[in-house]
Amino acid sequence: MEQRIDDGLSPYHIFSRAQWAERRGDTPMTLTPDEVTRLRSLHDRLDMAEVEHIYLPLSRLLSLYVAATQRLFRAQQNFLGTEDSKMPYIIGVGGSVAVGKSTTARVLQALLARWPNVPKVDLVTTDGFLYPNAVLAREDLMERKGFPESYDLPALLRFLTDVKAGRRPARAPIYSHLVYDVMPNQWIEIDRPDILIVEGLNVLQTGRPPRDGAAIPFVSDFFDFSVYLDASEDVLLRWYVDRFLTLRSTAFSDPKSYFHRYSKLSDDEAVATATSIWTRINLVNLHENVLPTRQRADLILRKGASHYIEEVALRKL
Repeated sequence: MEQRIDDGLSPYHIFSRAQWAERRGDTPMTLTPDEVTRLRSLHDRLDMAEVEHIYLPLSRLLSLYVAATQRLFRAQQNFLGTEDSKMPYIIGVGGSVAVGKSTTARVLQALLARWPNVPKVDLVTTDGFLYPNAVLAREDLMERKGFPESYDLPALLRFLTDVKAGRRPARAPIYSHLVYDVMPNQWIEIDRPDILIVEGLNVLQTGRPPRDGAAIPFVSDFFDFSVYLDASEDVLLRWYVDRFLTLRSTAFSDPKSYFHRYSKLSDDEAVATATSIWTRINLVNLHENVLPTRQRADLILRKGASHYIEEVALRKL
């Protein structure tokens, strides 16, 4: 099932870790070691070297892309004789459960917000657009949570439309990983950012085009740039189980946690439970919905077993 990115007739430029690191140029390091530690998610091995070798070159590339997009936007304004509100640059970050999407999204947000012109950079996860558990339970979708049908896609599309149109403020629901549900009547307000990062499992997915040619937008239609975090399936399973074991003695021990029932499991029971969840739900979602979107990304970051990014693929223009 695992597929390597082919650099023969591939639509991507392929870089080794060392080759990509050379693309940093004179991009300055603007994060401290303490900040890097705080940005790291559970079990990710983000360190200063990873930021320097992978994320600073990516920050430099994005700075060039954003500037080029802004020039194109101004050129269109001049041609049309309009004065549209500023157009935010939207970056999508996708990939499997446990691959490290949240860490990548937070690091990008921190680096991009410290460009010399100090842009306003916001971050939204699509978890907030999941249907509430009550709805998922009623529709018999709790075992399909994270699959495309478990999201309120019209609400997510309305949100992205509002952001792209410069409406202020746009509101995104808040999701709690503690209670494993959308928080009722709680929102994050996105007020005309220069850059918006959207992180989620299925952000690069499309559907079948309508036969009548009617316009049906997809989430990825709103992206100016997209990143896919990639790793082999056996590595993803190991990371997922390791994270589950850590959560068992941390977040799961909170009586308010949706997964509190797992806090008393033995090591063997916890490994078996995590493996079952991965196999029944996350692996199926990966095969059916997430992995097929990999080749739609503008940038693919491939991780090795150590969590460090070993290969970078940048789509050719």
